[in-house]
Amino acid sequence: MSLPKTEKIWHNGKFIKWDDATIHVLSHVVSYGSAVFEGIRCYDAPQGPAIFRLREHMQRLINSAYIYRMEVPYTLDALCQASLELVRANKVPACYVRPIVLRGYGDAGVNPMNNPIEVYLACWEWGKYLGEEALRAGVDVCISSWNRPAPNTLPQMAKAAANYMNSQLIRMEAKVNGYEEGIALDTNGYVSEGSGENIFVVMNGSVSTPPLANSALPGITRDSIMKICRDLGIPVAEQVIPREMLYIADEVFFCGTAAEVTPVRSIDRIKVGAGARGPITKRIQDDFFAITSGKTPDRHGWLSPLNVPSAAVR
Repeated sequence: MSLPKTEKIWHNGKFIKWDDATIHVLSHVVSYGSAVFEGIRCYDAPQGPAIFRLREHMQRLINSAYIYRMEVPYTLDALCQASLELVRANKVPACYVRPIVLRGYGDAGVNPMNNPIEVYLACWEWGKYLGEEALRAGVDVCISSWNRPAPNTLPQMAKAAANYMNSQLIRMEAKVNGYEEGIALDTNGYVSEGSGENIFVVMNGSVSTPPLANSALPGITRDSIMKICRDLGIPVAEQVIPREMLYIADEVFFCGTAAEVTPVRSIDRIKVGAGARGPITKRIQDDFFAITSGKTPDRHGWLSPLNVPSAAVR
């Protein structure tokens, strides 16, 4: 199934038609995966459409590019404003926004520095990543045979395209074996994350998530969940998580821009807790969706409304 097209894509400061957003087959990114990107949701609330944690996502994009010596030719404010203009131009109030910074057509060798930097912003309508029912009933997952890259190989703090070759292996293995998703361990055998989601474990009323040193992406939604836990008075901490802790946990859930807050009901055919969404996961989930839907006040200033002047973008 192909993506649902929208009318416009932002490219290097200008809007172009969706079908005109093409690159040469010998662009550096095609052979070498030299791109960084983001995934951001825009929610349609009664107060009007708003993009969730736009500035934090764009700052991570800039950080990812910086790690790979890619100089983004736009400021943080300019990228945020362009994102708002993109969603307005395409008239899709609830959508997924995909910024991409890539190395384009130039030299064909491994050294990327003589290739131009191209910046794209696209958006389209996209539903629940793991399915609408998954938010309530949870998903069946497995521990992947594929590990996350070791430290000092591919930087996992960068949301880089090349990292997602590893994610594809994790997701494909899970799907062909009858699971919805896979959980990756790091090279020391400790829990890292899902193929495209951070992971949280609930035990004895406390919530924990692997530290970044376990090759986990510094997720924006991950950070949001930790703040929500503190707001709700739920103890939360970064903690090294051995594989077996997943099996005996009271609750486990994924989080991410695409997955939002998705419960895990079984791991390797072992039931997690009661085998359904647990009470703490539900509390976190309810608060998360209340904020993003505009049903409760935006107490952390996470939403960037489309109907405000550019100077007010958060």
